[in-house]
Amino acid sequence: MTFIQLLACAGMITGAFLLLGLKPMEFTDGLFGFLLHRKKSIRDEINETTRRKKPGVFRRTIAEAQDVLAMTGRSSRFSLICAASLLLFVVGGSIAILIGNYFLAPVMAVGFLFLPFWYVQLTASHYKKNIAAELETALSIVTTAYLRSEDLLSAVEENMAYLNPPVQSVFRDFITQVKLVNPDVEAAIRSLRTKIDNEIFREWCDAMCDCQHDRSLKTTLTPIVSKLSDTRTVNAELEFMLAEPRKEFIIMVLFVVGNIPLMYMLNREWYDTLMFTPLGQIILAITAAVVFVSTAFVIKLTKPIEFRR
Repeated sequence: MTFIQLLACAGMITGAFLLLGLKPMEFTDGLFGFLLHRKKSIRDEINETTRRKKPGVFRRTIAEAQDVLAMTGRSSRFSLICAASLLLFVVGGSIAILIGNYFLAPVMAVGFLFLPFWYVQLTASHYKKNIAAELETALSIVTTAYLRSEDLLSAVEENMAYLNPPVQSVFRDFITQVKLVNPDVEAAIRSLRTKIDNEIFREWCDAMCDCQHDRSLKTTLTPIVSKLSDTRTVNAELEFMLAEPRKEFIIMVLFVVGNIPLMYMLNREWYDTLMFTPLGQIILAITAAVVFVSTAFVIKLTKPIEFRR
């Protein structure tokens, strides 16, 4: 009966979309746009600007996902991520309703809502690691060539074959700007500085701008590049340290979820108490909330370390 009611509800929602001529992507864009940019008082804006008051968890998570997608050149997929999030919200709540646990419904709905955004944050960690590794190689060979020739344009040109995307495209744009748009190398470096979100890269660009006025400052470039190696070493050690706790967390989550069907096979009375009594349903809801919150903290704590000045 519950399944038929959910099916009828889905049919009513689909009919409303068809009658109003709404597209799912337009609806999700409007909904998430309203949640992100809703009207705030002047006091709230001042508190957020001065960081005396942080945005809510939901708005902060969505904003982080937007930043990650913009950084990786996938801003056009934000609507798709929002649509998947809204769909999973409905799926999570429906699963809880189908098993008859109304205490679990809001927990499952909210937890499933965050899954796409957590996935985007995980991809950001891998992207930043790959960028840092490629920057280490690129800046090292470009710096070595510059120390020899004291000409950044020729140093970049002679090493283009050894660079890999996405760093290669950034330096190719630098060559194009200097050769075809504006021969001012310093202006091109300042434009180059904004292309990659990496603090060490920005410091390298600042030092390179200083070298355009005083060539004796080129000795500062090598220590800056070495910071990328230090950061990579620290991240490797951190990854090794966190691998075991992360594996234990995944195993514990599997044990917690797997205990439910295991209880069904071993002791049917305990299973019925857990699934069909109010106390058991509340325990399940609390357990699911702990799993989702713990997952959020694990994702937050396993981000790679970034250099900050």
